[in-house]
Amino acid sequence: MATRFSSFVRCILYIYSFSAFLCLHAHEARETTESYHLNHTHTVQVSSLIPSSTCTASTKGPKREASLTVTHKYGPCFQSNKDPLLVLNHTELLLQDQSRVNSIHSMFSKNADGNKLRESQATTIPAKSGLTIGFGNYIVTVGLGTPKTDQTLAFDTGSDLTWAQCKPCAGQCYKQVDPIFDPSKSTSYTNISCPTPLCTQLTSSTRGSPQQCFNSKCLYGVRYGDNSSTTGYFSKERLTITSDVVDNFVFGCGQDNKGLFQGIAGLLGLGRGQVSLVQQAAQKYSQFFSYCLPSTTSSTGYLTLGKGSEISSSLKFTPMLTLSRRQSFYGLNLIGISVGGQRLSIPTSVFSTAGTIIDSGTVITRLPPTAYNALRTKFREMMRNYPMTSATSPFDTCYDLSKSQSVSIPSISFFFGGDVSVDLGEVGILYVLRQTEACLAFAGNSDPRNIAIFGNEQQKGLEVVYDVAGERIGFRSGGCS
Repeated sequence: MATRFSSFVRCILYIYSFSAFLCLHAHEARETTESYHLNHTHTVQVSSLIPSSTCTASTKGPKREASLTVTHKYGPCFQSNKDPLLVLNHTELLLQDQSRVNSIHSMFSKNADGNKLRESQATTIPAKSGLTIGFGNYIVTVGLGTPKTDQTLAFDTGSDLTWAQCKPCAGQCYKQVDPIFDPSKSTSYTNISCPTPLCTQLTSSTRGSPQQCFNSKCLYGVRYGDNSSTTGYFSKERLTITSDVVDNFVFGCGQDNKGLFQGIAGLLGLGRGQVSLVQQAAQKYSQFFSYCLPSTTSSTGYLTLGKGSEISSSLKFTPMLTLSRRQSFYGLNLIGISVGGQRLSIPTSVFSTAGTIIDSGTVITRLPPTAYNALRTKFREMMRNYPMTSATSPFDTCYDLSKSQSVSIPSISFFFGGDVSVDLGEVGILYVLRQTEACLAFAGNSDPRNIAIFGNEQQKGLEVVYDVAGERIGFRSGGCS
């Protein structure tokens, strides 16, 4: 009897232990699932997605020699927005962005192998964001001439030539916040003569424009993707970046300027061509620059020229690729995407067929159609608790958030060559169209042969480092703080 009772007790204890094990296992599994969900979503207040009307210009760049503040052109940190005529609505912005994308795609379609890629001291300027004006969305203020006059310029990694509007505006000048630069009042200004080898060399860098002369002075002419244009004299001038000086800096002194440039003075070219600031100041800054684009239109970031004494150990570097015939652009080896912590099943050939560039002037990231479809499908699956609303081009995945106080956004990460993953912030995942409507902030290319573009909406809040001499690009989260 005792033996049977003992066996019965052991049986009860075994069943209890097994049940406890199952219960514990289930509890741990639930905790793991909940932890996974928490670690791979961004839960934010819907109200926090709405741009503020107050400028919080407290961000500082790295402690390096030349660091400029970056501001959003249509945010409250740029004084031109006191003029309501200068403020674009989202429809106009996105149409302009599409014009830029179309222009970039056409550049690569004109040559047979244009889509193929091959591997290939510091100054910080505060960077501000100015929504698309055809060539760049973010603005900085530099000094031009002797004595220097402040000029607010959009900076663009997809352009080489720096230019500013100049008096006497022989053709046409648009309205800008800063006084228009007057070369007659600068002791360091000189025109580049024509015909000369320097003029020939420079004009070949301005999107194929032929060399032209006027009264023995070298002329330039550039037309942008949205049909904005600038024409004027190739010249040399002193460029001041905070306390740094770049003498004999070649730039365009614009005499006839038309298009969507309102408010700013011109463009700062950060491309890879020989007339870009990166190349002209290579001896001073070692072909090294970085920026952090502000996460909101009401905050600021920075543009820093030069490496400084040290590089953050948290930076992740991926090889910089060189476009075979469009060498002004910076190429990336995009190899994969994850949504909610899950890597999407996208063959790497989908990305390598057309290639990828990073561009400070394109707003919305453009992906190959197969990659975008996979991203959209997974994102919709994880956002099924929120009602969808009508599409707004170029977006096709939009949500009505009017009944939500907070929203849980699945994380999105991009994977690049060199074992580099870049986690996007929530501001780079949802694009807020209005107070209660937000869309997946990506778009698909219509043709799989069109080059993919890593746009500035997805770069917000990241420190992006361009080590041109070292042929690598670095990323670091929380770069503006």
